[in-house]
Amino acid sequence: MQTRIELLLGVLIVAGLLGWWWSRRNGRFTAVSDRVAAVAHETDDSPVPTASTVKPQLSPQELGVEPGARATFVQLSSEVCAPCRRTAVVLSAIAADHPGIVHVELDVEQHLELVRRFHVLRTPTVLVLGPDGTVCGRMSGAVSHHHAIASLESLGQCPGGARAS
Repeated sequence: MQTRIELLLGVLIVAGLLGWWWSRRNGRFTAVSDRVAAVAHETDDSPVPTASTVKPQLSPQELGVEPGARATFVQLSSEVCAPCRRTAVVLSAIAADHPGIVHVELDVEQHLELVRRFHVLRTPTVLVLGPDGTVCGRMSGAVSHHHAIASLESLGQCPGGARAS
């Protein structure tokens, strides 16, 4: 009986720690890694370019709109995703309140090329673009207002990025 109680407590502690870790990661901005930047430009005919020469970009044709003068949030969502709806509300509100910021929501089923290109593993995933369409970073999971504003402040460190105010 004592062993079962200890095992149950151990499982509860591990589950609690994993839940805490997961919630801490959810919606946080991370800069695009060199590996993702290089693979985003890889084709079957060409070798992977060096990370230092690559800037992953999205064109207005891929987005369906012109990028924002300061930043663009490209939200990759699925139809049955509840956090996607909450994230869309947050990002739309930020785009409405901050001039030069655009929010674009794309369905993953209709944009599988982008999903593969940027290694999207869950929805929502938000790509944060600088004014020239350069992908500066990403956020996965439900995005809070705080995390979205922090991602805009990080754009000043991105090539072609502009600091949001």
